[in-house]
Amino acid sequence: MSRLWRFPVPKLPSSAVLRTAGVYTSGALFSLGFFLLLDASVYSKHANGGDVHITIVDWIPLICSILGMLVINSIERSRLVADSYSYSGNGVAWKAKLVLFMGFALMAGGLAGAATVLIMKYVVPAYPWPTLGFGVAGVVGSACVMLSSVVLWVSQNIEEDYTYNLSL
Repeated sequence: MSRLWRFPVPKLPSSAVLRTAGVYTSGALFSLGFFLLLDASVYSKHANGGDVHITIVDWIPLICSILGMLVINSIERSRLVADSYSYSGNGVAWKAKLVLFMGFALMAGGLAGAATVLIMKYVVPAYPWPTLGFGVAGVVGSACVMLSSVVLWVSQNIEEDYTYNLSL
């Protein structure tokens, strides 16, 4: 079976400090993205005197991005380069790549959905800045979750110096 691309999978650097920093950075990005939309939601209900408020429509893109993050980070890097019989069953690498694609599609759909909500709900009616900021918070929040997912996946798949591979 031949591969689609002949490019080798890059070898990730092995450092426990780099791995820990990546996990913390990912957590900070995720928290920032979620906090931005939560803060905009609270502001829209209490401080904004207008008729425009954040509803479930504004939250759906962030929820899609979070679901994509969960799907992507459930895939180990070793599954993507696995031989067809090294794990239980045939075509594990192909299945893992398909699931990884679906996770990235969920996150891209979340970001595109947030941009669509921004344009259709806030830009087209030409709302001024405090109200326009609700849509911007959704886009930035989904982008932060997407970036957080990529950082977490890369940092979780950095192999440590002292990993033990047990095989029977």
